[in-house]
Amino acid sequence: MSETLLQLKNIFQEYGTGVRRFTAVENVSLTLSDGDFVALLGPSGCGKSTLLRIISGLQPASSGTVLYRNKPLHGVNPFASIVFQTFALFPWLSVIDNVSLALQVKGVEEPERSKKAEDLLDRVGLDGFESAYPRELSGGMRQKVGFARAMAVEPELLCLDEPFSALDVLSAESLRGELLELWTEGKIPTKSILMVSHNIEEAVFLADRIVVMDKEPGRIIAEHIINLPHPRNRKSPEFQTHVDQVYAILAGQTRPEKEELGTAPGEPGLTRRLPEVEINDLAGLLEHLAEGENPKHDLYILKENLGVESNDLLRLTEAAELLGFASISKGDIELTPLGQTYAEASILARKEIFASRLRRLPMMRWMVSMLRAAENHQLKWNVIEAALSLEFPPDEIERQIDTLINWGRYGELLAYDDSSEIITLELVRDKVL
Repeated sequence: MSETLLQLKNIFQEYGTGVRRFTAVENVSLTLSDGDFVALLGPSGCGKSTLLRIISGLQPASSGTVLYRNKPLHGVNPFASIVFQTFALFPWLSVIDNVSLALQVKGVEEPERSKKAEDLLDRVGLDGFESAYPRELSGGMRQKVGFARAMAVEPELLCLDEPFSALDVLSAESLRGELLELWTEGKIPTKSILMVSHNIEEAVFLADRIVVMDKEPGRIIAEHIINLPHPRNRKSPEFQTHVDQVYAILAGQTRPEKEELGTAPGEPGLTRRLPEVEINDLAGLLEHLAEGENPKHDLYILKENLGVESNDLLRLTEAAELLGFASISKGDIELTPLGQTYAEASILARKEIFASRLRRLPMMRWMVSMLRAAENHQLKWNVIEAALSLEFPPDEIERQIDTLINWGRYGELLAYDDSSEIITLELVRDKVL
């Protein structure tokens, strides 16, 4: 049996105090063993990166236990190393000095330090670039330096925080293949890899186990085993079946409208966040779904056809589902009659349909009621911000207000003056609310 390296037991991460206390991670338990390549997959804001920081010891959990080799972890984890999505290199240091720095901190003396750094750079394909500076390298090459530096301390556990997301498509694909080669051929000392990703195909391509998370609060909702040998063929039916199954887990299934809509701020129950999507992108999705004779569309095929990231597609499908334009079941999406009508309608008719659905959303009803009660039916941005501070963490508040304003302007329910930061209720529309 493989040796257990890491155990998370009932991990909670909370921020703030009193009524402004938010739970980012709730009751997460996870085990990693020797030989595991595990991907943490889920929407933005579900606590994936927070878990990596807890595991690597960069921040303590609010409660729960972190064990490494059956011993409680206190402070920085000496057996783990982390690669961030941004390159995080020192621009004033050369490539070899960036890698050597990790060895220097570990106490490795010269000339062994330079020899090890050169060997690591050779392993990741950067032999010949030792004296170059980060500004001289492409994004993919800079991330390779990040990998070499992370591996310099010979970590048993390598943590990857969306390491390919800042790269262009070709660079990301090349670096994935090179990482997989290093891992499967035993060219790195790492015993286990834990990778945060929002890319479903990437997770199925690399990992042997996918831990699926959801948000509000961040928690594990499923684990999916990938029992395919490496190298994996993305076009094989077996690969596509796994992708389809993971999409089905993440997208979930459309619930009755009352459950789907959730509640408004101040009401009992969980306030339903609005997915951050552009109206034009949503319209494009609905138009695409309306084409062709087959009413159902596989989400993983839809992602390829639209050329969008899986995380962006899931936000779009969530918005379509929330507005009643589409329903989701078992990894498939299908337009509702209302969604079909919207896709085929004129520009003005689309605005009418959108406005009618927007009025049903608890968040918009709450916003409209606040404006109706205000003097001149106007409120400053910071007033809405303060009201929402009891519902959402700070970084989410801005996204929610932006989405409310953008959707409200399109539906001609709201107006907004950016210079004065004043939100105004459109009274013509308000008469029918």
